[in-house]
Amino acid sequence: MSAPRPTVPWPVVALFAAGYLAPYLLPTVVGRLDAGLPLSATRAGAVGSALLLGSACAGFLLASRVERIGARRLARLGLALAVLGYGGAALAGDVPAVVAGAVLGGLGSGAVTTVAATRIAAQPDPHRTSTLGLLAVSALAGAVYLTVPHLGAGHGQPLAAIALTALAVWPLTGRLPDRTATARPRAEDRDPLPHLRSGLVLAAAMPCWSLVQNSLWGVSGRIGLTQARLSEAAVGVVFAVALGAGLMGVLGASALGARLGRAAPVGVGTVLIAVCVVASASATGPVSFAAGEIAWNALYPIVLSYLIGLAASLDRRGRWAVLVGSASSLGTAAGPLTGSVLCARAGFPVMGMVLGAGLLVVAVPMTAVALHTGGRALGTGGRPSLTGGVRRRGGAAAQQPVAVVEIPVQAPAPPVQGAYDTAGPRPAGVAPGPGPGN
Repeated sequence: MSAPRPTVPWPVVALFAAGYLAPYLLPTVVGRLDAGLPLSATRAGAVGSALLLGSACAGFLLASRVERIGARRLARLGLALAVLGYGGAALAGDVPAVVAGAVLGGLGSGAVTTVAATRIAAQPDPHRTSTLGLLAVSALAGAVYLTVPHLGAGHGQPLAAIALTALAVWPLTGRLPDRTATARPRAEDRDPLPHLRSGLVLAAAMPCWSLVQNSLWGVSGRIGLTQARLSEAAVGVVFAVALGAGLMGVLGASALGARLGRAAPVGVGTVLIAVCVVASASATGPVSFAAGEIAWNALYPIVLSYLIGLAASLDRRGRWAVLVGSASSLGTAAGPLTGSVLCARAGFPVMGMVLGAGLLVVAVPMTAVALHTGGRALGTGGRPSLTGGVRRRGGAAAQQPVAVVEIPVQAPAPPVQGAYDTAGPRPAGVAPGPGPGN
């Protein structure tokens, strides 16, 4: 008799969606801040960057403290900060209050995603859980992108959507574990991270990898309007199809699992993304622009899932997954400004070539980490078998299956110009979020 299929941890999936919705919606948030408040495009982008930096800082600070604080307590704290921060920013009409609310909400999102990451790493089937989380946040973000343009102008609608999502998820936190007397002692909480060298290399490469994605995404709408000469409606259709391709990419990553190991998806996938980046930035017509954006969106979540799964395999408690995800947030925050400066000074095609070359450079150390820690041999169930290879998890021989977690770090839904323009280079507009995904 076959073993029963594990039940879906819906509270964890819901936390995943609530925590990552803000990065997914960051393009429309930034675009509407620019349009509805006395902010330049650059300053509106800086507000979005501050939100992401707040989220990243929360991840860095809380990565090793979830068990000590308690998943339920920390999740509720994060959701409360998200409701207060984003809700307050949605209702505020002056710039300082909006900025303060966005940063406070970013801290809340970071706390929620930290809990989600550590709980996913603890699941018997983390790959399945994280895939469901990606599907949930992608579908939710898509629904918001389709709805927000019909709700009128102003910065409040997308921020209110994030706050209401956090409020709706709150009742599910009662099913999360709280701090108990059997929690790991403080001394163990302070144990050094395992596989320090590999983890640091991955954490150093991920901001660069994420920066490239978000540099192009911040100006993708502008490329479609000005260089590919599409109408606003046509650009919206391209991005809607691209978001669907991203969902297919998530399903593809789930279907592949560990059958290809990790080195091939990370290395070859990053090279293919670099090609898509160059193609999208060089597009001069509807077909080439749509092909580049759609292919990019399909590939991005596949590679990202293996990268974060690689981080999760370094520490069963999920600390490297959280730290690498938070490091990626730093690249997400800096990406839009980088893309705006590059395209303003050198043009879209040159920007694409520079970004593509950067991806090829960071692909080398990431692939090396995947080869060193993951191997290519497969064990039962399609999972990597590390027998006789790397020793992990406190020095025990790696006979156990490696936990795979996919956490899209900062992958907002694609921007649409106009009513919620995300900031192509207008002249220095910024709006974060890689089209494929984060």
